[in-house]
Amino acid sequence: MMTYNNVMEALQWASSFLVDHGCEETAARIVMQHVLGTSYSEVMLHLQDVLTNEQKDQFKKLIEEHASGRPVQYCVGSEEFYGRSFIVDESVLIPRPETEELVLGTINRMNKMFNHRALKLADIGTGSGAIAISMKLERPELTVVATDLSEAALTTAQNNAQRLAADIDFRLGDLTAPLAGEKFDIVLSNPPYIAFDEAKEMSRTVLEHEPYSALFAEEDGLILYRKLAEQLPALVNKPALIGLEIGYTQGEQVAKFFKDSFPQAIVSIEKDINGKPRMIFCEIHV
Repeated sequence: MMTYNNVMEALQWASSFLVDHGCEETAARIVMQHVLGTSYSEVMLHLQDVLTNEQKDQFKKLIEEHASGRPVQYCVGSEEFYGRSFIVDESVLIPRPETEELVLGTINRMNKMFNHRALKLADIGTGSGAIAISMKLERPELTVVATDLSEAALTTAQNNAQRLAADIDFRLGDLTAPLAGEKFDIVLSNPPYIAFDEAKEMSRTVLEHEPYSALFAEEDGLILYRKLAEQLPALVNKPALIGLEIGYTQGEQVAKFFKDSFPQAIVSIEKDINGKPRMIFCEIHV
């Protein structure tokens, strides 16, 4: 094994080690940022800085842990989402860049639909709290309720809200059950949507570490969209906005669920930055 003293040598060793183990070499800089407690640009400005023995040991341990198959975000305990750092562990899915587009698309539509009045938003299946917390911090006037079926996930989300000073009403329960009897202006969800038979095509890292219940769903991954389409008419005001992340093959089927439930609504399938259908927005005006 190569010995290293400064930041640059450590990054060179880690990149080579990760590639040899079939991992992305970009994880090396994520781990270095964590070890040094600094940003990517700061790491780049201090490539010649000598590492302490403690920093070397921590860096090596985390790189080896990631090379063994554990996602780098779980190794360092955090992931960036919408410009903020969120705590993540095996109780929650790692937030994806595609989900940032759901937040951005929602904010853009809100601005057109609601004229900045006080609004009530629900995030169903909040996981790490990334969507709910980002919406609250971007639009502080929102009243935000976030639900999840997993107590462990809600604990992680509550920790994130506390760290980021976001006032969120967290509720434990299945899908819309914790919202019964209330009305919302905006409902967002990134539910489990992977069909069970797709597991064979997925990476070992995801299957072995990310929470199974947050990934997979029955009816070819569509059951929760069908249930949401059935349950949300009783829970939304008029006007209202519903935004959902979807699997890239599910657009037409999910759109039909919501067209059937909201015949007067404008239902659109939106593509992500990679050109794949990734979001459904349902705008209810009357």
